[in-house]
Amino acid sequence: MNIEKLLDELYSYSLHGIKLGLKNIEDICLAMGNPQKDYKTIHVAGTNGKGSTSTTIETVLIEDGKTVGKYTSPHILKFNERISVNGKEITDEEIAYYYSYVKDIVNDLKITPTFFEVTTAMMFKYFSDKKVEFAVIEVGMGGRFDATNVIDGDICIVTNVSLDHTEFLGKTVYEIACEKAGIIKKNSKVIVGSSDVEFLKAIEEKTNNYIDIIEKYKDAKYFLDFNSYKTVVELDNEKYKFSLFGDYQYKNFLCAFEALKELKIPLNIIKRGIEKVKWQCRFEIIQQNENILVLDGAHNEEGMRTLCETLSHGFSKSEVVAIVSILKDKDYKKILGLLEKSVDEIVFTSLSDNKRGQSALELYNSSNKINKNYKENIVEAYDLAKNMKKKVILLCGSFYLLSKFKEEVLANEK
Repeated sequence: MNIEKLLDELYSYSLHGIKLGLKNIEDICLAMGNPQKDYKTIHVAGTNGKGSTSTTIETVLIEDGKTVGKYTSPHILKFNERISVNGKEITDEEIAYYYSYVKDIVNDLKITPTFFEVTTAMMFKYFSDKKVEFAVIEVGMGGRFDATNVIDGDICIVTNVSLDHTEFLGKTVYEIACEKAGIIKKNSKVIVGSSDVEFLKAIEEKTNNYIDIIEKYKDAKYFLDFNSYKTVVELDNEKYKFSLFGDYQYKNFLCAFEALKELKIPLNIIKRGIEKVKWQCRFEIIQQNENILVLDGAHNEEGMRTLCETLSHGFSKSEVVAIVSILKDKDYKKILGLLEKSVDEIVFTSLSDNKRGQSALELYNSSNKINKNYKENIVEAYDLAKNMKKKVILLCGSFYLLSKFKEEVLANEK
């Protein structure tokens, strides 16, 4: 079976939907000999910032000479991005081997797992076979019933909570925070990246022994360097030049920094490592001759709010045109409301080839923006934006949009 057919079969498990519960993954792990217990784990939950925080911890641990696995989702361009060891993605051959291994167990157990359960089981076994010392594991959704939650995180990080996936996790910050706090285990070191009262109430129902980085580092400062596109953090008379750029990256940095301190990583290694962090599609800046191209996966209200704040520090509204598409199961009217105030022009484009996507015309009709246009085709949308001669072209609203743009536009420009 070639890798495309194999991945089609693996993706077909998505048809089983999202099932909140741990029975399947517990049974699969038991049949594998519980490989998730073979390494130290840093478990990362939160509405936004999970991937940036995870990748920062991973990069610095590698800089310190550790063998590190990282598990994130979703992928942008290819499945392999989800599972990596020491920064190297799992190969197609390894995907085939570990999928076959887990599939045989699933068949023996006569269960119907979800896509994420199968993928998570593959990851646990892969990291064990690769003899990683640390695994940085990002929660897929929520926490309490997420397939990753069969681990006992040595360090548990909950970055923040905002209203997302409310059909599964709850309608309030408190309810969603309770789900995310479900990753906290008896002996976990706990780090949180928000001082929201309802959020902390949920955390404190699980543990009183946690570190709130907002409170702990309340005297720290940061600024965005729009020359180097680094987030510069000043903390305890030290300066840290963080390669991930944006207002929201400050809190992600503090969450990662606290975890790395907990792991006794020297400050000089942290400083060196944080300048090397790469995480695509989070205020990812692609410099071009006539425009600055910015890709950001902001796909919920909080993500869009922080993206707009970052934009406002470096560019005037009149300098920015946005190319946008948003999935219909998101609160797209609120997301659009924030963006409409922050950019001069919007070009809507289509994700209607995705069952959760919308056409460009549907989004155009949902928008209150005066300066707006639409092109169903992503290439035509980009050409239109370029012809506006703005300083910044921003692509945002969905990781699916950014994936499509990288595949259909950027790949053909190289």
